[in-house]
Amino acid sequence: MARNWLLLTLLLLSPLLLLACGIVPTPTPTSVPEFTLTVQYKEAFPMTIDATKQYVATLRTDKGDIVIELNAKKAPITVNNFVNLAQRGYYNNTTFHRVLPDFMAQGGDPTGSGSGGPGYTIADEFTDLTHELGVISMANTGQPHTGGSQFFITYVPTPHLNGKHTVFGKVTKGMDVVKALNPRDPSRNPGFPGSKLIEVTIQELAK
Repeated sequence: MARNWLLLTLLLLSPLLLLACGIVPTPTPTSVPEFTLTVQYKEAFPMTIDATKQYVATLRTDKGDIVIELNAKKAPITVNNFVNLAQRGYYNNTTFHRVLPDFMAQGGDPTGSGSGGPGYTIADEFTDLTHELGVISMANTGQPHTGGSQFFITYVPTPHLNGKHTVFGKVTKGMDVVKALNPRDPSRNPGFPGSKLIEVTIQELAK
């Protein structure tokens, strides 16, 4: 049984082992942002946002600010989760731990290893929102309904991720900042410093 679990673990981690130390190649269309869950909260947050309102997230990084318009109408569960984590400072002083040029920049893991999570999962919300350039989407374990805290921002259109990851917003300002984030892969070069996510603030706009 132990050998079977070891084999399963190696199979799940194998996509992350394709990246050479210090060199981040363009991923194949099958590449998917993945992570392994760790515990912090006992359960997901109750619904506290108003899905009829507009929410804007400002990600303050050591490279500059990234402004993201969150789509609460089409992805209320995901936006509610992101807003609640941000308001509790969950993302403060974390890193963009997995940044692959010509693909995406992934953050939201307090451990900076790619293995961190909030201790719960949320449901997928697949809509007509697609993985075009500059969207924010939920990372997951590769299985349905396993999103937690980790997210990624796309550098290019990634249609192979449609129906696999929940898109819940779009960058409206600071895409140049996203592209300036340090390339990094925690599975191959964990000691290489990632760009810092200093703080995430949320602005609620009137209906």
